Amino acid sequence: MTETPAPSGLERRIEVAVPIADIEGEIQKRLGNLARTAKVPGFRPGHVPVKMVAQQYGPQVRTDVITEAVNTRFNDAVRAQNLRIAGMPRIEPAPNPARPDELAFAATFEVYPEITLADLSAVTVERPQVDVTEADVDRTIEVLRRQNATWHDVDRGAADGDRVLVDFTGTIDGVEFPGGQARDFTITLGEGRMLPEFEAALSGVRAGQTIEFPLVFPDDYHGKEVAGKRASFALTAKRVSAPTLPALDDAFAKGFGVASGSLDDLRKEISQNLELELARKVETVIRDQALVALRSKATFTPPRSLVEQEMQAMADAAAENLRRQGMKPEDAKLSPDMFRQQAEDRVVIGLVLGDLVRNHGLAATREQVRSRVEAAAQTYEQPDAVVRWHYEKPERLTEFETAAVEKNVVDWVLTRTRVVDRPTTFEALMEPARA
Repeated sequence: MTETPAPSGLERRIEVAVPIADIEGEIQKRLGNLARTAKVPGFRPGHVPVKMVAQQYGPQVRTDVITEAVNTRFNDAVRAQNLRIAGMPRIEPAPNPARPDELAFAATFEVYPEITLADLSAVTVERPQVDVTEADVDRTIEVLRRQNATWHDVDRGAADGDRVLVDFTGTIDGVEFPGGQARDFTITLGEGRMLPEFEAALSGVRAGQTIEFPLVFPDDYHGKEVAGKRASFALTAKRVSAPTLPALDDAFAKGFGVASGSLDDLRKEISQNLELELARKVETVIRDQALVALRSKATFTPPRSLVEQEMQAMADAAAENLRRQGMKPEDAKLSPDMFRQQAEDRVVIGLVLGDLVRNHGLAATREQVRSRVEAAAQTYEQPDAVVRWHYEKPERLTEFETAAVEKNVVDWVLTRTRVVDRPTTFEALMEPARA
């Protein structure tokens, strides 16, 4: 066995050899065992000739024996040299004319890099300072009212808050493009689900009216095939509907599970839920900054094989997401290379997290996991039952364990960075794009 560093710095090459006599001996042993159990028409069990067994099973047995022998010697060599392999090794025949009595193979693979981080003391992490206010509760109640509104057709131009049922067709240079057509499509003006120019064109439109308007897709539009391009839309408004909001009374409160029917009790519940939502958001904002800091200060190159695996996984996930939306991945021209930078970032952060957990005692404790499970269960009617359900199967705890580990890492980062409190509002924190 020999080990040779390869040019990339992380690549290694190990050559292993297996005596042919050992291979042939193991093959004959296995064929003999098969002969005692094989069922062949015309022969009693245990009396099948080894030669006949070899004809039927020999090629597969030979492949299995060689594969197992090579893997065993390769793994022994890896352990002997204390190597940490990243990704799958590439194993190929490497005949040695000087040793005709051996089967020789070469395994090429990458090893994990030494995980190194630059000084974090110059990094600034902003910690949102937010309180849930009565105005936040008021806005939430209005959202609930709109979600439970009844709708009635109106004979006037569409205004903010109205629903418009439309058919539309979009073209670029006179040619229709994927995703540019819809029938019986409902748009609520002011929700921001459509591009601003699209919604603006609907302002004032009446039922039965057909309009045409241009639209330029943003350069960073998610549909890469139309990003930055100018399109023309023909749209027919089939119906304009306005909402009638439910009254703020006992029935409204009871509809949201408030047994007393008290609006004050409803407001208290909403406030408590907003506090929980806020805590999760603040934790996420700080976590994201900490992970960005770790990525920016990582001073090592990740294994190419791990990055390529992650690229493929991200491309597969994106394709599956398009299929769920009824779209064809091939239309989006997805390729793993589109995700290279994101994949590299993910791999680097994952390696850093693993290293910090191992070397700084940041693994999740049972108490931390339990606390997160119980906190999540409080949003259900029977929290104790929810907790028990999670603990019935270990895999149900995975997301809580991951979150606890991330929190430990974030706390570690915060002790090594400059943390600045940043006052903001609940609305601005939750919906920064619309605040």
